[in-house]
Amino acid sequence: MKRFALCVLAGLLLPVTAASAQKLVDATDPEAIINLMRGFGSAVLEEDDAGDPMIVARIDGTRFLVLFYGCQDGADCKSIQFRAAWETSGNVSLGKIGSWNADKRFGKAYLDDVKDPVVEMDVNLFGGVSTRNLEDTIDWWQLVLADFKLNVLEE
Repeated sequence: MKRFALCVLAGLLLPVTAASAQKLVDATDPEAIINLMRGFGSAVLEEDDAGDPMIVARIDGTRFLVLFYGCQDGADCKSIQFRAAWETSGNVSLGKIGSWNADKRFGKAYLDDVKDPVVEMDVNLFGGVSTRNLEDTIDWWQLVLADFKLNVLEE
């Protein structure tokens, strides 16, 4: 009976052990994020003005940045933000931005100081997430970009 109980317990713990063994991705490893992003398009690592990592990427022809936040001396970052901006000569109204925001769960949009549209999506990576989770997040970002272009920029 004890042997049976130990086998059952081992069977219950096996999925936990397998999940624990999976490598997590966090904002301390920009190269891991770039490698995932390249499955969706192009991505190169640069530095922002503060010396923090910054990824310049492209999905479906749209250029965007991945900015790193909560960094200490350009490393050990805690979160990232996807950000895309377009120069539109003020052709996008604040009302259109507000309508888009009201209907969306992922991504937030605003007009910058020269009235050009910007869309962003914050991603908390503190403690790490699975590769599958981050790939799904990048896929959500791809959908956000496509929806924003279709319903805000091209309308």
